[in-house]
Amino acid sequence: MFVLELTYTAPLDAVDAVLPAHVTWLQEQYEKGFFLASGRKDPRDGGVILAVAEDRARIEEVVAGDPFLAAGVCEYRVTEFVATKTAPELARHRQTLG
Repeated sequence: MFVLELTYTAPLDAVDAVLPAHVTWLQEQYEKGFFLASGRKDPRDGGVILAVAEDRARIEEVVAGDPFLAAGVCEYRVTEFVATKTAPELARHRQTLG
């Protein structure tokens, strides 16, 4: 499991100009099963995405497709973690330490 932290590197008007394409991209990742939750940070200086993928290389491929990156309006910080405890709705994503 991964926490993807976006930090805006451009003014909000530049971010907002790319937002429709970013939202479309987000929806595509939900449909493919990569994303579990996402939203803006408060204060609005970026966002957070909770994601799943078979490995870090795959999640980095997914992130590389974000229109925000192509437009140069954000940077990503990718943090991998082992989800050993989850809400019942996320039980299929639980992992064991090995």
